[in-house]
Amino acid sequence: MISWLVILRVVVVVLALNAQSLLSASERPPNIILFLVDDLGWKDLGCYGSSFYETPHADALAQRGVRFTQAYAACHVCSPTRASILTGKYPARLQLTDWLPGRREFAFQQLSNAPITQYLPAAEITIAEALKQHGYATAHIGKWHLGEEPFGPLNQGFDVQIPRWNKGWPKSGYYAPFQFDGLDDKDGQYLTDRLTDEAIQFMESHRSQPFFLYMSHFAVHDPIQGRKDLVAKYQSKRESLAEEHVPDFILEGNPDAEHSYDWRSRMALLESPDYSTFRVLPNRMAKIKQRQDNVQFAAMVEAMDESLGRICQQLEILNLAENTVILFFSDNGGMSAANFGNPERVVAPNQLDKAFSTSNLPLRGAKGWLYEGGIRVPLIVYWPNLGAKGHVCDEPVISTDLFPTILEIAALDLLPEQHVDGLSLAKLVSGQRSSTDRPLFWHFPHYSNHGMQSPGGAIRLGDYKLLEYFERGTIELFNLRDDISEQQDLAQRNPEKAAELLSLLRHWREDIQASSMLPNPMYIPPAD
Repeated sequence: MISWLVILRVVVVVLALNAQSLLSASERPPNIILFLVDDLGWKDLGCYGSSFYETPHADALAQRGVRFTQAYAACHVCSPTRASILTGKYPARLQLTDWLPGRREFAFQQLSNAPITQYLPAAEITIAEALKQHGYATAHIGKWHLGEEPFGPLNQGFDVQIPRWNKGWPKSGYYAPFQFDGLDDKDGQYLTDRLTDEAIQFMESHRSQPFFLYMSHFAVHDPIQGRKDLVAKYQSKRESLAEEHVPDFILEGNPDAEHSYDWRSRMALLESPDYSTFRVLPNRMAKIKQRQDNVQFAAMVEAMDESLGRICQQLEILNLAENTVILFFSDNGGMSAANFGNPERVVAPNQLDKAFSTSNLPLRGAKGWLYEGGIRVPLIVYWPNLGAKGHVCDEPVISTDLFPTILEIAALDLLPEQHVDGLSLAKLVSGQRSSTDRPLFWHFPHYSNHGMQSPGGAIRLGDYKLLEYFERGTIELFNLRDDISEQQDLAQRNPEKAAELLSLLRHWREDIQASSMLPNPMYIPPAD
């Protein structure tokens, strides 16, 4: 019979081991989780103002950490922003300025798309490589979209890649069978949930050492396929919505076109039969969704939020929550404009929920546009014990800043020659006042799948933002403090500010040797 003395000794040993585990966890470098969502718009979380999508776990993370209201993706499409996150460099510096492999040429283009580097250059020291050099276990789970082999995650500093698929979209959708190498499945499984299973397994397997988990969801990128139980929930919720006195869609034009239209004129055109369909419209116009009522997309958003909640819960179970930093981010704005990579595409009226995901209001534009709806995104940073709690930061920041931020939070030396275009946000995350006071830049020498605007670039400095279009050299100037919806073009009223920002933008392109566009030899002018 076991004596009470033996039992007491066992209890003491177990308590001592647990105490040692907690002590070693607090002394070791923090775990880092970069939770990246694809195509999540600035307004798509409850804590950013959505009243239709339910995101309790992201909202709770914001209550425990810092929510940035003016965070930007370095591009309005995915691959360039992802490159900027992993390298701390602007996409234009890397010559990786469009999604991979990029859009093909069409005869309506006055200019030819600039050439693109088709992979993340191997010479770059990624954030995964920098952390791995300091003893971190590293895992990439989900979407890569930065080059085919041999330029995949396993050659860019990651120990683990799940699945072995380097393209930017689910191979066969969000329901099993997924047809991915390195990811088994069962009928009925949902991809967002299944990837979360793998993330949890990685955390459990590496609980005894610092780890970097790049949880890079395919969601909420199309195909817009919600989990069925959540779709049913949001169908009921949509039926109970109060009637809104806003149009389902508005028209956006091309400000660089020979004939441009103001907002009132575009609204009047909505009544015309020529603009009643969902396709590339006359005068290179496009329709932009104005309501958050897509039940399939809402279900995708909540499934993504559940993934975040499961990961946070697992950290608690593993006694790692107090030593794990979480950065929540999106790679570009929400898809309020449909994908017309094929300009001949026509979306049937009963298929709109498969083509238009969300509304970015009050922001203008969408994924694929240089307006705020295409580039302003959610950013939440949770830094236990050392970060501010429930703080809102209005400082303009950008995706290149994540690399140095992670290094400083991990108490590692910065690599300024690598993350040359990023600034650490550690002081801002800790709640200190710290003005970055620098211009932010965008360069997109391509035609976008998500709208018919001209290729162009942009600069933000202080409250002002200038857009420059490359076909006809048109510029627009907005004061974002007074006009977050970018409706009042100030270029004519404030020519000095416009000239200042345009000069800065052009000098920046020269300094980093940004790629330029040439005339398109197959260009066919539109018929009168």
